[in-house]
Amino acid sequence: MIDLGPTLETERLILRPPRLEDFDAWAAFMDDGEHVRYVGGRQSRPVAWRNMMSVIGSWTAYGFAFFSVIEKSSGRWIGRVGPWRPEGWPGTEVGWGIVADSCGKGYAVESAEATMDWAFEALGWTEVIHTIDLANLPSKKVAAGVGARLLRYGRLPEPFDDKEVEIWGQTREEWFARRSAKHASSRHASSKQTST
Repeated sequence: MIDLGPTLETERLILRPPRLEDFDAWAAFMDDGEHVRYVGGRQSRPVAWRNMMSVIGSWTAYGFAFFSVIEKSSGRWIGRVGPWRPEGWPGTEVGWGIVADSCGKGYAVESAEATMDWAFEALGWTEVIHTIDLANLPSKKVAAGVGARLLRYGRLPEPFDDKEVEIWGQTREEWFARRSAKHASSRHASSKQTST
């Protein structure tokens, strides 16, 4: 097996480049038409295979793409998250998609934060955006959860150019300022607990 990129770990998740063994779970995720309506819509297994291969190809050609999200407690593939910039994309994006039965657990924010750290540090990106369908309220909540704000409206390249999207995001400086403030706050809270 070729090592396409790094493995990142969070408290509850392992993030690594996709492998062929992920395909059945990837295809099942993309077959859930209602759940994936905002990330390209339902895909048959052959189309999902092409989609997954384009992600693996991006890892090979550019050194970045979506990571597979693996739940540590179960070893199960539960989604994809990470840096993404196809031809014609409106910026350097970190996107996410978590399987329906694992939504609401904070996995999207947890994995997006880890991959945003990596994109800013390892890839040297100066901005991270998130392209979000106007009706996708859960994704806007995740974007807000990672500190993003609505920057502008735009369109994706074809074949997704039929409607306007919201473009959320933040700069590298904003990201690291927020992370520093968050760490300082958690250190302060833990020192208060140990002193009482």
